[in-house]
Amino acid sequence: MSDLGRLRRRLKFRSWHRGTREMDLILGRFADANLDRYDGLSLDRYGRFLEEADPDIYDWLIGRAEPGDDRYRTVLQDLIAFHRLSGSHP
Repeated sequence: MSDLGRLRRRLKFRSWHRGTREMDLILGRFADANLDRYDGLSLDRYGRFLEEADPDIYDWLIGRAEPGDDRYRTVLQDLIAFHRLSGSHP
């Protein structure tokens, strides 16, 4: 398995094991559906995104707050679009 493959597996695991079932579902489903198309830079950004606290990520998703780090914007946009298209809204 390549380094990117191992990184994808690790990030998918981290997405499904957040500590709250709600965030597991929000981030885990997204990771399963999208990380296989992410390149190294996008995977790095997603990994950094996962280091943030669940309440902060949730606030960003519902528009209650804006992320302070511009590197998260693309990940956040992908996450919002995924859940809108899938019919599940955080």
